[in-house]
Amino acid sequence: MKHMIYYILGIISAFCLMVILLITSVEGVCYWTPGYFEKQYTKYQVLDRLPEMSMNDLLQVTDEMMDYLKGKREDLHVFTTMGGEYGEFFTEREIAHMEDVQGLFLSAILIRRICLLFLLFTIIIIPATKGNLFQTLPKPVFAGTLSFFGVAALLGIIISTNFSKYFVVFHHIFFDNDLWILDPSVDMLINIVPEGFFRDTAARILITFGVSAILVLVISFLLMRKNKPIQKRRSL
Repeated sequence: MKHMIYYILGIISAFCLMVILLITSVEGVCYWTPGYFEKQYTKYQVLDRLPEMSMNDLLQVTDEMMDYLKGKREDLHVFTTMGGEYGEFFTEREIAHMEDVQGLFLSAILIRRICLLFLLFTIIIIPATKGNLFQTLPKPVFAGTLSFFGVAALLGIIISTNFSKYFVVFHHIFFDNDLWILDPSVDMLINIVPEGFFRDTAARILITFGVSAILVLVISFLLMRKNKPIQKRRSL
């Protein structure tokens, strides 16, 4: 019975770990990759689609937008110089939409914290009940990680066949309004983050997550192999 409980804890822990790695991969690409936004803006010639504006001003707007998503700003009323005039960068529609986007970001951070707490609980409870973490967790963690990674890889392949279609599907799933449908002639957000930007970002996130998940699979597999001789000796 105890071993079954440990196995269930291991499976859930694996899924929690994958969720943590996925959310952290999003953060890693969006927040921790040096010069990422500037490279993307240059690649997609974003400044050509905006009223006269410097790259430094655009990057400052981006920093303030990302601070807002992390909850470090109260609102998204960001002012900058465009076309020789100083004014507000985002329209009211964009600001309303970004409130929903911020909700997704903050919810993801909360989910990650819950997953971290569950992992901590598992790490504490197994030794406390005289279990061995390195003998009981590798197998269920390997199984859970493989399952999660397989589903994620399949979804990635499906989405890559028609990114535009699934980009719309994503918005219909996570938003209950049409505020995300922006007008490029009026709204700046759709001009600074075109669909190609999202495609590149999604690819980088999946690659980062994939490398992390494979690393977990390799470590858990090696621990499983290491534990086999121990299990054989116990059965003799």
